[in-house]
Amino acid sequence: MSIEALELTDWRRRIAELYAEVREASEQDPRFAWDHWRATRERLFREHQQSPVPAATRAGFRAAHWPYDERLRFLVTVEPVPPAAEPAPDVSASMPWSVGVARQQLTLVGHVTLPLPGGARTLGLFRFDDYAGGLFLPFRDATNGVETYGAGRYLLDTAKGADLGSDGDRLVIDLNFAYHPSCAFDPRWACPLAPPESRLDVRIEAGERLDR
Repeated sequence: MSIEALELTDWRRRIAELYAEVREASEQDPRFAWDHWRATRERLFREHQQSPVPAATRAGFRAAHWPYDERLRFLVTVEPVPPAAEPAPDVSASMPWSVGVARQQLTLVGHVTLPLPGGARTLGLFRFDDYAGGLFLPFRDATNGVETYGAGRYLLDTAKGADLGSDGDRLVIDLNFAYHPSCAFDPRWACPLAPPESRLDVRIEAGERLDR
């Protein structure tokens, strides 16, 4: 096994451990859990060999976030896609990617409705069919291209350990934990981006933002 493979394994382990700590801390104090997530993630991005930040600028990396907003943490019911209406596995053809063609197939498996201030909005929930079966929840909003990465941000990527928890058929969705995909830091990374089912027509002033 190569050194790079070992480093990647360590990176994913550390991210999974961080989210496990976040889930535990969030039960008592979501704001504390968010502070811990920000500080630990920033340190990993500066110091780890598998950081998505280019090596030349890694040491000076500082993350930027909006202040924590407790109104943007939800426990939402997953509304499954009816079996007869579930898209065929090649739904990945409609999922935009930052570079090249789709490398993994995704299936739309449900929707979650967020009771946002000003009115509820719905996002599509996806499953990676050939990547450990993880749930994936990207989104775009009206901050993209100005305060945030133009192609959107992520909320969940459970195959990589980015999982805020669940209760039965309900998921914890906390927009304060929205983060940029790796391709926002370096275009050499290929990232799945938010499709039409995951676009919000409002500004989400929460989570990671561009340092401008």
